[in-house]
Amino acid sequence: MKRALIIGSSGGIGSAICAALAARGTEVTGLSRSGHGLDVTDEASVAAHLGKLEGQYDLIFVATGALDIDGAQPEKSLKALTAKALADQFALNAIGPALVLKHAVRLLPRRDCAVFAALSARVGSIGDNRLGGWYSYRTAKAALNQILHGASVELARTHRALTVVALHPGTVETRFSADYADHNPTVSADAAAANLLQVIGGLKSADTGKFFDWQGREVPW
Repeated sequence: MKRALIIGSSGGIGSAICAALAARGTEVTGLSRSGHGLDVTDEASVAAHLGKLEGQYDLIFVATGALDIDGAQPEKSLKALTAKALADQFALNAIGPALVLKHAVRLLPRRDCAVFAALSARVGSIGDNRLGGWYSYRTAKAALNQILHGASVELARTHRALTVVALHPGTVETRFSADYADHNPTVSADAAAANLLQVIGGLKSADTGKFFDWQGREVPW
């Protein structure tokens, strides 16, 4: 039986991923802040929760993240930028997944195929940025992309069949994006989960270190 670890399992996408995998017969372990007290911004918390897990996982999926934190909404201009908003975004959207990956390496097989995936966002693409704004969130996601790409290079030396990827889920109908969908087409969390799992299912080890959208198309860095 396949085994999957979902970080952020109580969120819209995370819970949908858990349900979809369980329906396929996958043994799913879910961890979240609201359900288990996992704080991905606190390394001691990450180490403690992941340290209790045993065995190896075919998929580790990080579905944590936030667009606004403590009421700080995505900036429309430089005038709205604050040091706290930047630091908070980095802590949750870049440092958090990095800490998970650091402490999850021992749970990934060295020889067999496995995937470590984290939710990124197209707005984190530097090459695709034509609108500006959203400085804190964009920059944190760009940092996450660099962390994942760098880790893919390192881990390829010890985990030759491991694929490390960043994934853009599209605009999903969750509390996370409710205030920011605007006129963008949206999909349900269940549909997003199905799309992302289809992309994951088609990955090969040669795809490690890349950034894909929900349709399996590579997103520029």
